[in-house]
Amino acid sequence: MLEDLEKLKERILKIGDFLKIEEKKKRVGVLQVESGKPGLWENPEAAQKILKELKGLEAEISDWEALRDECGDLLELTKVAIEEKDEDSQKEISDEIKELLKNTSELEVRTFLSGQYDKSNAILTINAGAGGTDAQDWAEILLRMYSRWAEGKAYKLEMPEISYGEGAGVKSATLVVSGQYAYGYLKTEKGIHRLVRISPFSSEGKRHTSFASVEVIPEISEEIEVAINPADLRVDTFRASGPGGQHVNKTDSAIRLTHIPTGIVAQSQSDRSQHANRESAMKILKARLYERLLEERKEKIEELRGERREIGWGNQIRSYVFQPYTMVKDHRTKIEVGDVEKVLDGDLDIFIEGILKKEIKK
Repeated sequence: MLEDLEKLKERILKIGDFLKIEEKKKRVGVLQVESGKPGLWENPEAAQKILKELKGLEAEISDWEALRDECGDLLELTKVAIEEKDEDSQKEISDEIKELLKNTSELEVRTFLSGQYDKSNAILTINAGAGGTDAQDWAEILLRMYSRWAEGKAYKLEMPEISYGEGAGVKSATLVVSGQYAYGYLKTEKGIHRLVRISPFSSEGKRHTSFASVEVIPEISEEIEVAINPADLRVDTFRASGPGGQHVNKTDSAIRLTHIPTGIVAQSQSDRSQHANRESAMKILKARLYERLLEERKEKIEELRGERREIGWGNQIRSYVFQPYTMVKDHRTKIEVGDVEKVLDGDLDIFIEGILKKEIKK
């Protein structure tokens, strides 16, 4: 047990070196001085930028120091428990080590997230593919899965756009996931997802295969300017769609923006305010236009989306199987999990970590 803890201590220290904790502490000192200046809020945008960076760095340092301190405490407790031959304490410590290992692995994954956009918020779009009503239902299940995953990470969630299916499910939906490293994690999920189950929409009781695609792009930061000529925009207002009920928006406050030269569309219907919906749609449009610009220049294509493929057979990155056995398999890493329901409840970290580790070894 002591040997394992010593190795874990070395691992945590290496993570600290890789994350450049000491450099970040110095940067925190500089930002704290900046944030304490009397005229800070004379420039609100600059102030928000400083405070956002400060908060992010303090969180990174705090997370690492918590692991280091906990490991040190467990080392001391283990030495005492061994000396006193206290088996009950040793068992408790063993359970705590397992939890520490899990938390260390989670922090270690962040060392793989050093891309230009990895710390950004993520714009995730789900589109139902081949499979009719089943595919639309599958798209809604994926929407719930990613929402659960994001909530588990304490990320903020917005859903500016959703298009409901005629009978069930959704044709498409867009989620804006806000929080540090949201894009870094979720970029691993872009691709085609395949579901195999007994269709709840068929009386024949046969297995049915459905597909849905997931696209992920980073939300563009304020530092990056995307010029849009107002003359190139078509603005349409419409009434938000929904499955019915008192929460359906009764006013034409939903906004659809179409960039005429490229045909790129973004819309928002989540707010009752037309102004708020326009801002939300513009944010998504700018991100999609920026992505398009990078694709045209052939810069960092794989970082942003990866190649487009038909939403159907042979192109899936992951399969979720309920019949004739239960299993979720990632076809890129070969990682398999038998508890499908657990995965659909948002337990995705094993797949996310697997692909990040694979990519870093290339």
